[in-house]
Order: sequence, then C-alpha cells, then structure tokens
Amino acid sequence: MANPLSILLVEDEENLHDSLKLNLELEGYEVSSAFDGISAVKAVQNEYFDLIILDVMLPEMDGLTAMESIRLQNMDVPILVLSARNSSADRVLGLKKGADDYLTKPFDLEELLLRVQKLIDKSKKLQDKDTIGDTYSFGSNMVDFRAQEAVTKSGEKIQLSKKEAMLLKLLFENKNDVVTREKILQTVWGYNVYPTTRTIDNFILNFRKYFEDDSRNPRYFHSVRGVGYKYSE
Repeated sequence: MANPLSILLVEDEENLHDSLKLNLELEGYEVSSAFDGISAVKAVQNEYFDLIILDVMLPEMDGLTAMESIRLQNMDVPILVLSARNSSADRVLGLKKGADDYLTKPFDLEELLLRVQKLIDKSKKLQDKDTIGDTYSFGSNMVDFRAQEAVTKSGEKIQLSKKEAMLLKLLFENKNDVVTREKILQTVWGYNVYPTTRTIDNFILNFRKYFEDDSRNPRYFHSVRGVGYKYSE
C-alpha cells in the first residue's frame, strides 16, 4: 500500500487548525502541524511534504515571508495560501511570492479539500517523468531492472541491490535534470523524515566504479553540491 500523502498545516487559529486537521485526516492525509512561520520553515527542512497549507497572518514570521524561505529550499512542493485579505493585489502578491493557489477566508471546506486534491494531483503528474523499460543501455553499460543486474563497461555482469536498481531508474528517468536529495530519499528509501547520511553519496561512488571510464572525472553520474544528483549522457 502506498504511503499516505503528507500535508503540513500552518495555521495559528486553534479552532480552524483543529477543524482542518480533522477533515484532512478523514480524507486520508497525514497531517503535521505548525502554528507559526519559523516552525513551518524548520519542518520543511526536516521532512518531506506533498503539500503545504499556509496561513498569511502568523506570529513570529508571517506566511509570505515563511513561503519565501521555503521556496529557497524547495521549489516543487505545492503551497495553498489561506488569507483573510481578499483584494486582487493581495492574491497577486501571494502568487508572486510562490503560492500555487490562494483561498480567502472564510472559505467552504469542500472547496479547500478539492483544491488540495487538485494541487497534489497536478504536482504528481509533473513529477512522474517518462518511465523507462526493463533495461537501459548507456555507453558500453547495460542495466536490467527486473533481474537487478548490470553489465559494466568491462563486460562484467554484476548483481545490483534493490535500492541501487531503484536509484539508477530514478536518475535515468530524470536524465539531464538534477534530482534532489530529498526526492531520492523519498522515492528510493521511502523516508518521510530525512536521515543525515552519506548514503546516496556512497551509491553514486559505486555507480562511478561500475560504469565510468574514469571515476574521478565522471561522464554519467554527477553530484550537484548542496542540491542533489544528476545523470547525463
């Protein structure tokens, strides 16, 4: 069974927060709570979320400032902004600062749930790149995902672990695009809370040993400092 989708709910008005949390959980979402902007930014640094619901009027750090900080570290997570301000200038500002959608208070609960579903669906569609077949060849290397085997540059056949095969597939499917560390940990390891490990680095080093002519000057497997990893041909 797939992991439940996770939502970060950032709302300091207690009654509204509790009501939204309950209703989202009834829809099957896993909900984490934050009651101010600073906690919201910290939560995004430590965990993976499929969506953020963010109120504008928050203590400590307002929602728009929090959103700017979140966008510096995560461009992909969909953000639905809630605001008591309903002028078009406020909406435009919210969207400019990085919101994917903007809902003014008071709002209809059904509408909120519908917008949440739509944002998550849209985000998932964008993330699901073209899938590749059971085998993939590059240079003189070949990977067989089903058999969890690879033929290396020297013609040697090696067994791959399940995680190695999954990581290779993810990198191949996102050819020439940087895949973030968070996305890799979420997709391959299924972590919601990120461990601070060098796990992925070690996998990339292994791939270079298997597949690169010169592992010190990689052609295929690249680390992009502070962001993630990239496969290119």
